This record gives sequence, C-alpha cells and structure tokens, in this order.
Amino acid sequence: MAYARRLSAPRGMGLAEKLYQVSWPFVLLLALLAGVGYAALYSAAGGSPEPWAFRHALRFAFGLIILISVAMVDIRLIERMAWPLYGIGIGLLLVVALHGQVGKGAQRWLDVGPIQMQPSELMKLFLCVALASYFRRASWERMGNPLFLIPPALAVALPAALILRQPNLGNALITLMLGGAMFFLAGMRIWKILLAAGGAAVLLPVAYDHLKDYQKARITTFLNPESDPLGAGYHTIQSKIALGSGGLWGRGWLQGTQSQLDFLPEKQTDFIFTLWAEEWGMVGALGLMALNLLIVAYGLAIAMRCRHQFGRLLAAGIIINFFLYVFVNIAMNMGLVPVGGVPLPLVSHGGSSGLTVMLGFGLLMSVHVHRDVEFPGEEKPRGGFAVHPG
Repeated sequence: MAYARRLSAPRGMGLAEKLYQVSWPFVLLLALLAGVGYAALYSAAGGSPEPWAFRHALRFAFGLIILISVAMVDIRLIERMAWPLYGIGIGLLLVVALHGQVGKGAQRWLDVGPIQMQPSELMKLFLCVALASYFRRASWERMGNPLFLIPPALAVALPAALILRQPNLGNALITLMLGGAMFFLAGMRIWKILLAAGGAAVLLPVAYDHLKDYQKARITTFLNPESDPLGAGYHTIQSKIALGSGGLWGRGWLQGTQSQLDFLPEKQTDFIFTLWAEEWGMVGALGLMALNLLIVAYGLAIAMRCRHQFGRLLAAGIIINFFLYVFVNIAMNMGLVPVGGVPLPLVSHGGSSGLTVMLGFGLLMSVHVHRDVEFPGEEKPRGGFAVHPG
C-alpha cells in the first residue's frame, strides 16, 4: 500500500514541480554538444556563422522548447498514444514514397513549410514508443511464445522496408538494430535475436538489388577505397587523410587543411567528426566521443531509475537510437563501415535530424519527470530491465 501511494503521488504534480524535476545537468550536456556543433559548423563555413552555424543554434534553441514541452506531457498519455503515433509514422513514410522530395538519388524528404522533414527520423522514435508499450507487461512466458513476438517483429520490419525502399540503407539498418535491442531488453533471449539476424542476412542480396548505383559502389569500395580514389572511395580516403593530419593536438580551430581547402566532402554533415578531429587532434576527438558517451550513460541511468517498465524500455530505446547514430557516424568517418549518410547528432548540420533528436530527448525527459507514476498492471517495483536470465 505504501508503494502504491508513493507511485500515485506524481499525479498531482504541477508545471513548476515538473520543471524542477527536469534533469538540468543532462540538458547542459546537450547544450555542450550543440556548442561543439556550432564551433565545427562555424569552421566548416570558413569562419562564418552563415550558412550553417547560426541556423544550428536557432534549431537547438527551438529544440530545447520541444524538449521541455514534451517533458511536461504525462508519460501515461504518451503510452496511450503509442500505436496512433506509429500509424502516423508509417503514413508519413508512405507519403514520402508517393510524393517525397528527391535529393542525391534518394526520395527521403517531405517539404513542411520552410523546412524539409525526413520521416524516417521520426519513425524510429515512434517505433520505440510502440515497442515499449507492447512489451510493457510482457512476462517471460509470453516472450518465449513465437506468436506473441510476431506483431512487434512486423512492426519493426515494415518501417525498415519502407526506409530501405527510399533508399536509405543506413537508417534501415539502424531501425533493425534498434528493434533488436528493444526485443533483447524486453526479455527475448539473445540466441533468438541472432537467429533472426541470420535469417535477415539471407535477404541481403534482395536488399542490395534495391540500392542505387552510388550506394552499391560505396559498399563494393568499402574494403578497398583506393580501387576508386576519385569516385566511390574519395570520401573515405579524404576522411582518413584529414584524421591523420590532425595528429595528437590538432592543427587548431579554422586551421584544418583538408577541410578549409575543401578536400573533405560533406564536411558540414556526414564528415563533421573528421573536421573536428583535424582541428582538435586525437585529444579533441576523444573528448567529443567522451561527451557523447557521458550522454549515453546519463540516459541509461535515467532508464534504470524509472519504476515502470514502459518508461525503462522507452528511455533505453531513445538512448540506444542516439548511440547508434554516434557509433555509425564516427565509424564511417574512420572507414570502419561504408559511408551511409548518417549525421552526428547535435553536431552535424541538418534540420530534421537535430529537431528529432531533441524530440527524442524530450520523451526521455518525460520518463525522468514521471518516473514514479503508476501504470496499470505494474503493482510491484521491478529492478533493471527485463532481460531473460536464461
């Protein structure tokens, strides 16, 4: 009874108390990361706030408003809206397939007033909400029932297929990895996930056939970029040169040779990490990675402190999605994975990706603010994630 009373107490939280409950140190970490992005984009423009850095700052300020606003929304309302949000995401992906804007050989964007929106970014957030809602009351027995796992598996496969069709291989793979991570956290045994991954690997030749020629070239030149140094391998070669050029301490802000002389392609988006590493060296690159890892650790701590399973799964999904973006972008810059057009969150230039990241962190903060609320069917505290012990 005492536990039930403690859970029900946040029902009466006012706006001021909710604002007090926001994790402001976490918001400060996000501001520091966005500040790195401003400095990098200022340098990418040759020492000017236009055309990228000033807009980056405006988007982050607007993103903070989104974050705080979403954090004020009761997490139980978000859970009730889980599948309608998922349906909206699928609908937007279908609209992209029919009427989306084409750029760089792919049809990924929708024009929404003055900005272009990439629905695949939103879809991953809505997928996290939907899966967290579905697995909220999953028992070990239900997680072991294949019939119980079919609906969430289809919920992951459908958006991944629509995103791949755009084509957007990087986001499609991130969607599949995100779904696999949430299945694991909900209690699915790891060997089943590996078995499903093996089955999906059989379909890779089919997926490869749906890629554009430039994407196929990126994959075939991944292991040997020098085979096409002026074509598909150019991005990777120039990125490695810039990384080596920075040395231990870097060439200094605005002093990078590869970036300032425009040898580094897409330096404001895909290869912003390389620009930063050339100017600030290995020390600066490690510092940026440490900042991102600190955000990930803080987000996981928020997930672990939550008393309801929906919040834990949602928070973990949001932070895993962020981690996957960071990992894939940095690995891409180092030539460890094929170039896939994945931005570095809150650092790279990009309207829809930056605002979507802040929306996701708003959901994370709503979990933190409402971490003690009571959910139907969850009467007892549950420590940690529901990872199957066997």
